Amino acid sequence: QVQLVESGGGLVQPGGSLTLSCTASLSQSMFSIATMGWYRQAPGKQREAVANILHIGRAEYAESAKGRFTISRDNAKNTVFLQMTNLKPEDTAVYYCRANIHYAGREYWGQGTQVTVSS
Repeated sequence: QVQLVESGGGLVQPGGSLTLSCTASLSQSMFSIATMGWYRQAPGKQREAVANILHIGRAEYAESAKGRFTISRDNAKNTVFLQMTNLKPEDTAVYYCRANIHYAGREYWGQGTQVTVSS
């Protein structure tokens, strides 16, 4: 089946920066029409949307991410990125990549990558 592989997670100090990557095992044509997104789940909390980017390039962010995070995509590489700056301890969570292919009625999730913001 389709696989989404996240990378770039790790330990970072408050105020630091980190960039996450997610590569999908989709054809280039299928990836190009997919809505891609990043979600996160902190300990003891529900999974929440952080950012999404449509195939046409329009991006949307959670209020907590606005001004600090940037989502982007490289369709030639089947990859979506999440650039995170000014990280806070409350950003600590497992971050998941999601691909939503509306035309095919398919949704895929990665296994997640841990981001820990601590001094």
